[in-house]
Amino acid sequence: MIRAVIRPEAVDKVADSLETGGFTALTRIEVFGRGKQKGIKVGNVVYDNLPKTMIMLVVDDDSVEKSVKIIEDSARTGNIGDGKIFVSSVDEAYTIRTGQRGL
Repeated sequence: MIRAVIRPEAVDKVADSLETGGFTALTRIEVFGRGKQKGIKVGNVVYDNLPKTMIMLVVDDDSVEKSVKIIEDSARTGNIGDGKIFVSSVDEAYTIRTGQRGL
């Protein structure tokens, strides 16, 4: 499973790039959080929970590097707050409608 926490304004570009790369199924969730920079400070005001979007997709092991590269390339601005990508294993998946097991 690939979980990418990215800038909200990058979501459409990332989703389009993933689709072009052959990754059509994904889940998009609006989230709030902060990274190592602990938010941003404007004058005396600290914004420590910034709006982000998390994209989740499950890919075959052979496709992890390709999907991560697509996300990195399409979400990168070079500025603090571009996001983070997490990769984890999926042990099992079930299709609710059919009860089918597997990815």
